[in-house]
Amino acid sequence: MSVKKILFLAASTIKLFIIITLFAFNCKAEDNNIKYYSEDMGILSLMYHRFDENKYPSTNIQIDVFKEHIKIIKDSNYEFYDPRHLENNFSTNKKKKKILITIDDAFTSFYEVAWPYLKREKIPFILFVSTEIIGQNGYMTWAQIKEIEQESFTYIGNHSHSHDYLVDLNYKDFVNDINTSSASFYKQLGYNPIFFSYPFGEYSSKIKKHISKNFKYAFGQHSGVIDINKDPFELPRFPINEKYGDLDRFKFLINLYPLQYKNLYPVEKYIINNNPPKFSVEFFDEQKNINNINCFSDEGNKWKKSNISFNKNTLNLNFREKFNFRRGRVNCSLNDNGKWRWFGVQFSVNQN
Repeated sequence: MSVKKILFLAASTIKLFIIITLFAFNCKAEDNNIKYYSEDMGILSLMYHRFDENKYPSTNIQIDVFKEHIKIIKDSNYEFYDPRHLENNFSTNKKKKKILITIDDAFTSFYEVAWPYLKREKIPFILFVSTEIIGQNGYMTWAQIKEIEQESFTYIGNHSHSHDYLVDLNYKDFVNDINTSSASFYKQLGYNPIFFSYPFGEYSSKIKKHISKNFKYAFGQHSGVIDINKDPFELPRFPINEKYGDLDRFKFLINLYPLQYKNLYPVEKYIINNNPPKFSVEFFDEQKNINNINCFSDEGNKWKKSNISFNKNTLNLNFREKFNFRRGRVNCSLNDNGKWRWFGVQFSVNQN
């Protein structure tokens, strides 16, 4: 049995202990001496989808641009991160920036265009797979997924069965969707992945709770840098595509530092009746330069500078109007003595 398979099988037997431990770290950050000044440079996760599929600019990246991204990372002397080390990085401070590559949806273009390059360079990544569409036109086959999975530096993640809007499903159908995908992975790979990616980055507290009982980590689609204080079931990623993949922006974002916080409210990221929600962020008492923070939000489908105020170490953001689209975003950045720090939040808005 491969080391990777042992890792996944072992995870399924001890996941409850690990989940409790990880939440303890996240919820008792101060008690564990996890501070803003820990010099944690963080793990910056990038999200790609299609490669050289010009018809889909919102999810596509040109392979030549992708190779330039990899070159920029190497020239910056950053490490490509092996995600199996995530557990250790939640309990120890790290002083070197790490870059995690993630690929969503298992499109054929990834296998044909990007995979040969990543294989040659031995760059670690997670490939998130929705099981219902495997083998259909434009999507990888199980044989191709198994080929990738055999490499020691590659990891497969669960991306649900249907790739549906999970918040639109009733709870029974949601659970059935996740169980169906897990059963497919057990049948095809012999294990269910420990990594999960929420389709469209959408989830509710109830969805997140179920995912936390069946996986070790879950990724959204809100921007930010993973640090020791982030919730392991709300891990941020920067989406990269033709619009947001230009080299100047890429150079800026891979040099971002984590903007750490103690608590963020509301805990519930699914908006039903409280649109817009009451938004606040509690920072650590020792945290410096917090008054330099700027936030931008897209309520009313217009990106504008947010109206923020401080009460001691708590930032309050007053939204201008409702979120009109099914997803609403807030991005906050801070110039901390020349270091740019960043975090983002995504809300899902009920469509009924």
